[in-house]
Amino acid sequence: MRQLFRSLILVLVLGAAALSAFAAEVPFDKAKFDAALAQGKPVIVDFSASWCPTCKQQKPIVQGLLKEKKLQPVTLFVADFDFEEGLKKQLGVTMQSTFVVFKDGKEVGRSTGQTQKAAIADLFDKAL
Repeated sequence: MRQLFRSLILVLVLGAAALSAFAAEVPFDKAKFDAALAQGKPVIVDFSASWCPTCKQQKPIVQGLLKEKKLQPVTLFVADFDFEEGLKKQLGVTMQSTFVVFKDGKEVGRSTGQTQKAAIADLFDKAL
C-alpha cells in the first residue's frame, strides 16, 4: 500500500511539472492582458467563437503548438469573439479565427482564418 501511495504521488508531481512546461492558455481577462503587455511578455490573443468551423480546426493545432518548449513563456488569451467587443475594437479585429501576436508590448503579427500548422507556428514564433 505504501509503495502504491508513493507511486501515485510521483505520478502527480511529474504530471504537474509537465503541465507547467506548457505555454499558458487562459480565458481573456483585460487586467491580465494589460499587465502582460506592460511587462513586455510574449502574448497571443486568439479570437474564437464556438460556432466557427475554422476556429474548431485551429484549436488542436494551437494546443499542440503550446506544448512546445520554446513557446513556454507565451500566454495565449482566448477571447470570445461574440462578447469581447471592446477588445475587438481596440485591436481592430473584425473576424473570428484571428490571432494577434505581441512581443515587448507591441503587435508583431496577426492572421485570420489560417489553418496550416506551419503558418500558425511561424506566426506564434514572432512572440518570442
